[in-house]
Amino acid sequence: MDNLLVAESVSKSFGNFKALNNVSIAVPKGSIFGLLGPNGAGKTTLIRIINQITMPDTGKVFLDGQPLKQEHIRDIGYLPEERGLYKSMKVGEQALYLAQLKGMSKSEAKARLKHWFDKLDIGDWWNKKIQELSKGQAQKIQFIVTVLHRPKLLIFDEPFSGFDPINANIIKDEILQLREEGSTVIFSTHRMESVEELCDHIALIHKSNKILDGKLTDIQRNFKSNTYEIGLHADNKDSVLEAIQNKFEVKPATFKTLNDDIKLNVRINDETSPNQLLSFLTSMAEVNHFVELIPSANDIFIQTVQDKDNEI
Repeated sequence: MDNLLVAESVSKSFGNFKALNNVSIAVPKGSIFGLLGPNGAGKTTLIRIINQITMPDTGKVFLDGQPLKQEHIRDIGYLPEERGLYKSMKVGEQALYLAQLKGMSKSEAKARLKHWFDKLDIGDWWNKKIQELSKGQAQKIQFIVTVLHRPKLLIFDEPFSGFDPINANIIKDEILQLREEGSTVIFSTHRMESVEELCDHIALIHKSNKILDGKLTDIQRNFKSNTYEIGLHADNKDSVLEAIQNKFEVKPATFKTLNDDIKLNVRINDETSPNQLLSFLTSMAEVNHFVELIPSANDIFIQTVQDKDNEI
């Protein structure tokens, strides 16, 4: 798979503090790439290097096969966590100004802004000042300005900050649509449920080091434990439970269902197939619920960070 952005062995220090230590990532074209990590891990430093706000001490960054240069700034759309709109300027005036900084003509910018304002149903905001808008409303404007010039690479740092659930879903759908149209996205967030919904690939940075990366589904496959969440209805509940416990590794489970008398997490070994487990269960009880437990991005995040800390 072709990569749009590649960072090779990037390191950066601020005085005695090592912000990034030999970090490498590869962002495939047309993907949504989750850049994850606890606060202070080094994510923002890497994003600032990609945006050429700061320079690496060592290492290289390539955009679309070329060493990163100043002119590439027009190929990148960046939505920072800390917003940077001028509060006293009118929305339309400011959006036009920022679009022209990215190389768009005034007429082209007006046409594209009209498209986005109509799409997000905010046409009546054009002559309002930013200070008259809520945080979420201002966030919509900044999102539009970020994507307006159709850059090769979009970088969203906590893009859902300030949004209520309805507007967060609107922006999430727009990000997915941008990917469908060919955009490549780097997505940095603390909301792990958003990672599940949006990201194709992830990299996890912890204490300035990359400790995990790859395709999200491959990582989940590597972390899975062959555990199944099951719900059963049985008249002879105690004997069924005893039979399952004698054959498999079992833990109590909590999940919402209407009719399950027995709720368990059952782990099978490599010699037992899911079909064999299901056949065993159906021979004794009515199976109302049978789901493989796939590790969530949040589970993987916590386990990987804790494991790395325990090594120290």
